[in-house]
Parts: sequence; C-alpha cells; structure tokens
Amino acid sequence: MHDIRLIREAPAAFDAALARRGLPSRAEGVLALDAARRAAIAAAETARAEQNAAARGAGAARAAGDGAGFERLREQAAERKEAVARLEAEAVAHDRALADLLLAIPNLPLDDVPDGPDESANVELRRWGTPAAFAFAPREHFDLAAVAPLMDFETAARLSGARFVILRGALARLHRALAQFMLDLHAGEHGLVEVNTPVLVRDEAMIGTNQLPKFADDSFRTTDGRWLIPTAEVTLTNSVAGQILEEEALPLRLTAHTLCFRSEAGSAGKDVRGMLRQHQFEKVEMVSITTPATSAAEHARMTRCAETVLERLGLPYRTVVLATGDMGFGARRTHDVEVWLPGQGKYREISSVSVCGDFQARRMNARFRPSGGGRPEFVHTLNGSGLAVGRTLIAVLENGQEADGSVTLPAALAPWLGGARRLAADGRLG
Repeated sequence: MHDIRLIREAPAAFDAALARRGLPSRAEGVLALDAARRAAIAAAETARAEQNAAARGAGAARAAGDGAGFERLREQAAERKEAVARLEAEAVAHDRALADLLLAIPNLPLDDVPDGPDESANVELRRWGTPAAFAFAPREHFDLAAVAPLMDFETAARLSGARFVILRGALARLHRALAQFMLDLHAGEHGLVEVNTPVLVRDEAMIGTNQLPKFADDSFRTTDGRWLIPTAEVTLTNSVAGQILEEEALPLRLTAHTLCFRSEAGSAGKDVRGMLRQHQFEKVEMVSITTPATSAAEHARMTRCAETVLERLGLPYRTVVLATGDMGFGARRTHDVEVWLPGQGKYREISSVSVCGDFQARRMNARFRPSGGGRPEFVHTLNGSGLAVGRTLIAVLENGQEADGSVTLPAALAPWLGGARRLAADGRLG
C-alpha cells in the first residue's frame, strides 16, 4: 500500500517510478479519488455543523413560543441530517474505491534497481562454484536411474492431477533431510527463530502480503473462503499485523518450513516435466521485520543466508539483481539466487530475496515505537526462500549424478541421512 501523502506531494515522481516498471501513470486517478473523498468529508462536516445549529435554533424558537420558526428550523435540521448521511456514504464509497486502487498498484523500485522490461535486463552480482565437467551427457533429475523409480508422477496424477509428485524411499528421506538441514542452519547459525505456522489463512493475511487482490488466480481457495498459502511469507509476515513493536526488538528474524500451494495459472506449458514447477511443494522461508534504517543491510544479510545453503551443499550458483520489469509486485529490490542445473545446462531460480520497504506494513498496519521516542513508524519487511526444498533436491541430484545413474550426495547432509553419502543406481542410500 502506498502513502497517499507522498503521492499528493510528488505525483510526477510517483508516475515516473511506475514508468520504470513499464506501467501507465496512476497519480491522476489516485488524486481525483482522494480529492472527491476529502471533499465529501468536508461537506459532511459542514452539513453536520449546519444540522446542529438548526437543531439548537429550533430548540430556542420553541422555548420562545415561535411556532413558525420552530417548524422551519426543525425541517432544516432534518434536511441537513439527510445530507450528512448522503455525504458520509459518498465519502465511504470514495474511500473504498481509493483503497482498492492503491491495493492494485505495485511497489516502487529503489533508485539503484536496473531498468529493463524483463529478465534480460537483470544484472549479475556474483557467482560461486564452477559447474562440473561431466564425462557424459548429464541428465535431468527425472531421468536418473537412481531417481526414476522413486519419483512417481503417474500415481500422483491419478490422485490429484498434473503438477504433483510422490517421492518414495530414499528420495523422500533426502527431501526431508534437506529441509531439516536448512532449518537447522538458519536457526542454529543464522539467528532466525524457527516457527511452525498454519497453511490456511483469511483474506486479510493474503492482502497484507500483497497476494490479494492481484494474484487471486494464482492461489487455491477452500470452500469456506480461506486460502492455502503460496509461501510462509504470508503467515510469518502477518504475525506482526496490527502490532506496535519496540525498536529494541528489531530486527525480528523468522524461518518456517511449510507446504506451499500455487495454481501456476500463468505458467501453462512451462516446466511440464519433472518437479521443478508443482502445485504443491515445500519451502523453507525467511522473513525479517526491520526498521527503515536497517532494511538495506538486512537484505544483504538475508541474501547471504540463502547463498550459504548452496555453498554448504557445494552447488554452483549465481546471484542477480532483478530489473524493474522482472520484480515481483510487492518488492522494491529483489536478489534472485540461481542454482546451476546440469540437466538443463542453465542457472534456475531457487530463491528470491526481496526488500519491500513499508509497502506490506501499511497494508498490515505493522509499526514500531522508536527507542528515542516519537510517534510509531511503519516497519520494513523482507522475505526470501531459504530455500525451495524441491528445487534444491533437483540441484543435488543433477549436480551429483554419475555415469551409472547414481548420485554422490553432499557431505553436509550426512548427519541427516545416517551418514549416507551416495544414492545408488538401485535407489538405496549408502
């Protein structure tokens, strides 16, 4: 949600920032609704004052025995009462229309975000690791001998339809080990507080983290009106909704491992093979609640947390800053961490770490009380994957593959796999 005062003060700058996202001007429409709302409020206040004055005059006329004056002023008070009700209803309607309009306008990019229409304008910040040189043509994860019998898309399709998978045996254990490894790393070394959250939320929570109204078609809704979360960003960030936090308690750093659900309405035909893009998946999410002064440093820190997971697993990656046309709706700046997938011969996104400024905080009414005194201010919110578990599983399988279809597993996972370092071609851990 945008601060209407900033749009009033600098409408041209607001439109210029939207133009960097490739969007048309919105300030004129916003300010027209704002002016109509304020005019209706002012007119209602004037009408109420006139109503009160007429009522007082009618009382005085009655006390003085002025019957004609009493009737005239009584009718005038009734007319102004009707006008107050009408004008207040107009103000409410304008207020709702203004809120709906503001909810549909994305966040403004920071000045240092590269301009560009899409991912082609993203700027690489750094790379880590060197993709392995295989003595054979590397396969995609679903074609590996060790994986094929343990990754069941056919049964999942009979149960649930396309874009679902069943993992069995050693592969299910490896998937679980990855999530536990990530959680223990974030909670034990990175200082994040582990949280277990619901996966069903109300409209207000989805609005708070800008999934609604923009992305309703990309989410699943239950028959009782609740939503299946697309990411634990929704629950973790909204855990401070409506609160006033003490500055000394910030930054608040949270992590959660949850099921996530996305309809993938806009991804028809993309990544139809394998488990890269699923309706149901698991993710370890990171969320930080900070002050405005520390949000930029926190963004860099969160990015390093995501990168560290890949480094511990020995997975080559690159980190890019997204261009204005490629950023998500609620972000002011986003770092994508992309892992190398030998089977595809390219880097693929495995974590997006975004700083949202006060955009979500305004939607949630989440504030903090400055330690030096003064009025409460809106917090800044950040979110990022730390990491997507299924995509990390894909990267582990593809980067560790051997010519016979077996997989050498990262040493960092051994404590969660009973010491196992290999997924044999027959699907057994050893």
